[in-house]
Amino acid sequence: MAETGGIRCGCRGVSGGTFSHPGGFSCFRRNRNFFRNVSYVPSFKRGRLITKRSSVAGNSRIFSMDAREKSRSFVLVSSRHKKVPVYVMMPIDTFGIDASGCPIIKRLKALTVSLKALKLAGVHGVAVEVWWGIVERFCPLEFKWSLYEELFRLISEAGLKLHVSLCFHSNMHLFGGKGGISLPLWIREIGDVNKDIYYRDKNGFSNNDYLTLGVDQLPLFGGRTAVQCYEDFMLSFSTKFEPYFGNVIEEIGVGLGPSGELRYPAHPSGDGRWKFPGIGEFQCHDKYMMEDLMTVASQEGKPQWGSRDPPSAGCYNSFPSGVPFFEEGHDSFLSDYGRFFLEWYSGKLICHADAILAKAADVLRRRQEEEKRSVMLVAKIGGIYWWYKTSSHPAELTAGYYNTALRDGYDPVASVLSRHGAALHIPCLDMADSETPEKYLCSPEGLLRQIHDVSKKRTIQVTGRNTSERFDQMGLRQIRENCVQPNGETVRSFTFFRLNEKIFRVENWNNFVPFIRQMSADV
Repeated sequence: MAETGGIRCGCRGVSGGTFSHPGGFSCFRRNRNFFRNVSYVPSFKRGRLITKRSSVAGNSRIFSMDAREKSRSFVLVSSRHKKVPVYVMMPIDTFGIDASGCPIIKRLKALTVSLKALKLAGVHGVAVEVWWGIVERFCPLEFKWSLYEELFRLISEAGLKLHVSLCFHSNMHLFGGKGGISLPLWIREIGDVNKDIYYRDKNGFSNNDYLTLGVDQLPLFGGRTAVQCYEDFMLSFSTKFEPYFGNVIEEIGVGLGPSGELRYPAHPSGDGRWKFPGIGEFQCHDKYMMEDLMTVASQEGKPQWGSRDPPSAGCYNSFPSGVPFFEEGHDSFLSDYGRFFLEWYSGKLICHADAILAKAADVLRRRQEEEKRSVMLVAKIGGIYWWYKTSSHPAELTAGYYNTALRDGYDPVASVLSRHGAALHIPCLDMADSETPEKYLCSPEGLLRQIHDVSKKRTIQVTGRNTSERFDQMGLRQIRENCVQPNGETVRSFTFFRLNEKIFRVENWNNFVPFIRQMSADV
């Protein structure tokens, strides 16, 4: 938006979400004051939070909306005294690849029985991942929906609703590279020639689970940009399944990064580079991101800032103590350089979300002109809760959330979602601080409180899921407590992660069914 009091993302044109310039982030320099919240924050010493003086520099709002812009955003009704619909996510191995290389639905009969059992238990619906790597697998713009037509029919006949996640990522890392769903084969062929279409770390390792946001606006895919590829997929989906909108399909999540979440792949768990609770590494070393960083640094009159990511930022499995960039000092996250880099790094992510959600919202509007908002648009973020109690929040910074002790890094994300009428989806709804290792300064509860606060401020709904598989009564009780606020307000919906044979074991089923009934009762 370009109204007074707001700030328009320079990666998007004034109308229709079209791009005003290829590959750049030229709005950065003139808008930098909007991306700076604090000039001094508490320092981190030996794992403790040490508060010192702080001051606010410039305008502390990012993508802030004035009254005119806010009045046009989709203001959601209060969820007070409402039920919490529960979706159950489909098994991780629902889909497979047969001997001929074609996708199939596995164990179809067992799945049909499972869907009927979920309905009898009181489950509201099913969450289904719609994979780019299945539908547009072999050739660009050749969409094959037959697998999902069959699956959606089964779900509808079972009397269940649908939360659909449009997945522009791969899940092969969950299978050790020997299974799962990859990106489309024609995308992988391009990547074999040009590895810079994927994220890269400082050591040159690439992550082929998701295209780098550096190619969002570059026509590297048969003349299309990455965002145009996503838009074409969404258009094809909406054309094919429009009759389901509003009566079977109630929520549509749009993938924005690895695991469908708006973040950088700073904590890759599938190849051994990272393990919990490492701080992770910045992911901006593909040539397109580095070219953009160099351009922006030169515009700032600091070309020396554009040649690399922060020095002395540790490695994937570092702890923040002893890592200079995440402590106080020269060239730390507190310095002019540190703020410059983090504003650029997080700003690119926000522009990425803005561009894709603009396309998604436009697609939904075109399909629902008479009955607006009958399908809820959803965007996921990661639940980066470790080192949350430090001043620098290093694991969040490497993931792209410029969130520190005195800077709300989730407000700009929520503001973009509000602009496009999207709900915010977060994991961790099964977690309590008391169940996390104290020495790693974790706080999933603190993160959830911050998300709830910012969602209320930006008038957006919150949906979520559990991070760990929980069938025990304590875990299920924690989920309910995190879904229902003390004042009676609830999350818009909850997704149980995920369906497998364990859920039907007697001891688990006897806990799961009462949990569903409680979530389905009036709060």
